[in-house]
Amino acid sequence: MMKFTPTLKYVACALLFAFASCSDDDSVIITPEGETPTIPDPVSLTPEVEVYDADKVHNNLTLAVNAGKNSAFLANKTGQKVHEFTFDEPLGNDLEILPNGKLLGIFKDPNAQIEFGGYGGIVKILNINGTVEWEYTLSNENFVLHHDVEMLPNGNVLLLVWERIPEAEAAAQGSANPGDIYPETLMEINTETNSVVWQWRSYDHIIQDDDPSLPNYGVVADNPHKVNVNYNPIANGDIMHANGLDYDENKDIIYLSINFFSEVWVIDHSTTTAEAATGTGGNYGKGGDLVYRFGNPRAYDNMMGEVRGDRNHYPNLLENGVQGEGNILLYVNGFAAGFSTVYELEMPATFSLTPNTDNEPNVVWFYSNPDIFSSKISGAERLKNGNTLICEGDFGFWEVTPDKELVWKYNGGEGSFFWRAYDYEVDDPIIAGFGL
Repeated sequence: MMKFTPTLKYVACALLFAFASCSDDDSVIITPEGETPTIPDPVSLTPEVEVYDADKVHNNLTLAVNAGKNSAFLANKTGQKVHEFTFDEPLGNDLEILPNGKLLGIFKDPNAQIEFGGYGGIVKILNINGTVEWEYTLSNENFVLHHDVEMLPNGNVLLLVWERIPEAEAAAQGSANPGDIYPETLMEINTETNSVVWQWRSYDHIIQDDDPSLPNYGVVADNPHKVNVNYNPIANGDIMHANGLDYDENKDIIYLSINFFSEVWVIDHSTTTAEAATGTGGNYGKGGDLVYRFGNPRAYDNMMGEVRGDRNHYPNLLENGVQGEGNILLYVNGFAAGFSTVYELEMPATFSLTPNTDNEPNVVWFYSNPDIFSSKISGAERLKNGNTLICEGDFGFWEVTPDKELVWKYNGGEGSFFWRAYDYEVDDPIIAGFGL
């Protein structure tokens, strides 16, 4: 059972903040250094808000998703938690408010047998009053749901799954990994029948160049649509570690972030399940082979193109009329650099992967700051006014303008671990049911 706790004493502040002008002075900023603003800011800010520009910040609500915890909350830009959610099980990680006001989330199975970071096992749709409308569990010795979930336009739910391949079977197919491997699988579930209506397995599209006597042998550089199964051998077998997905309805494709490959893969969702197991069929003619990939050309032995995906999270397709619609926002955690970067990338009009060619997308915009570095989780959202909301997972939230001016900074405090932050307009009908 989920408990909803609206913080009613903050509602008046939230509405006042949303609809009233705070100041006529465009330089009113409160900074962490404690500088005195030119004109006193009439808005009451919580201690968590370190930077606040009344004229440039977007007056929306932020859904802060606590990774692996039993809670989430909606906060306004003054830092007030205007609504809080608590759950019986910890999140495992994703939680979203659907267009009908219900919640969709991944939760941790207390009896999970596969427990890599970000595991879940249970997906639920929750009503506004906290009751469970729908629940689906996939958690056993061979499969577990993890990280992210997406509600598709047809009402089905798209799930990210780790699938165990026993060591002997994997070795017979060319895997050099020392033990079982857990490659990525996508499953589309019909919520009325709980049946799998579409499936894609990365394991069906592997290549290896270690042993010519074994299946799947080939020149990796000559086969960019295939996945090098031996690119990232790892003792626990989590060789890919996908952590985020997004669906493009117009192109009928799925963007899938692969953290340990430092890439984003593009997968054709128009295929049948049978076609998805092959290299032919679908709108793009590649079956379940990768239609496109970006972030790390070295993952397919391509020496051309810049490596920009140094670990990454949340390939966020910009939609619904926001600035940059059709582009992808990507949070690059930045292991090598020691700081994180948010990129806005222009997707090509025609997907193409050519060996020994720079296949990387154009960078439209980026934001980096030496003070932003989260080695895990995190993401970015484009706001209605053109600003970008950045979730620095182990800190809190930053809002920057298109000109890269910092206009809001929220410090979640010691021990913060935010999966993502989603934005909702204060007058959005989908949150009306929460009493705001």
